[in-house]
Amino acid sequence: MGILSRFRDIMRSNVNAWFNKEERPDQTIDHYMRTVQRDLGQVKAESTALQTEVSRTKRAWDECRSEVNKLQRYAERSMDNGDEDAALRFLEQKTARAAKEPQLKAAYELASTKAEKMSQLEEKLVADVRQLEVRQTELKRKLADTQAQQRYNEQQAGGASLKQAEAKINQAYDEAVALAELRSEQESDLDELFADLERQMATESPAADPQQELATLKMKVD
Repeated sequence: MGILSRFRDIMRSNVNAWFNKEERPDQTIDHYMRTVQRDLGQVKAESTALQTEVSRTKRAWDECRSEVNKLQRYAERSMDNGDEDAALRFLEQKTARAAKEPQLKAAYELASTKAEKMSQLEEKLVADVRQLEVRQTELKRKLADTQAQQRYNEQQAGGASLKQAEAKINQAYDEAVALAELRSEQESDLDELFADLERQMATESPAADPQQELATLKMKVD
């Protein structure tokens, strides 16, 4: 069966309805673009054959009518000449030819109807292809914009991560410096404490007098 068997389905199809039902518009466009282009190729091929059929049936119908008219004229001329037998023969031939005319006319009209429907199909499919191309262009633009935004977001995220790393490094450095300063202050405090103790001991224990020590020894000996 030819593509005309799908005439109603194709004519009723709505490109926008396809996208409303699908979650992946990119895959939908590719799928329906291939389908529509395949149908369009089939329509063009069958249209060529149908146009040939239209021409052939039209020619056969025209020839039949012309032959009928010609035989009618021959019959009338024969009667004018008084040749009734010849006139009858022409009329019999005319009747035989005229009997075929309705069939030839019907064949031509059928071929013409098919050709008209095929033309409507081609118009519809060409419009669908154009609409799909527009949607495809829009989708590619949106995809490019999305990818650009994603790259920008990644760059921004990378910059934020770098700033966070720098902040952590600076914090660790500040903490190390503060700890070093604290230890330095503690060491200074200890040195000062030791010095105070030594001064205190020196004050509390003055240097011994040799004369006193000698007197002390004498007392121990006695």
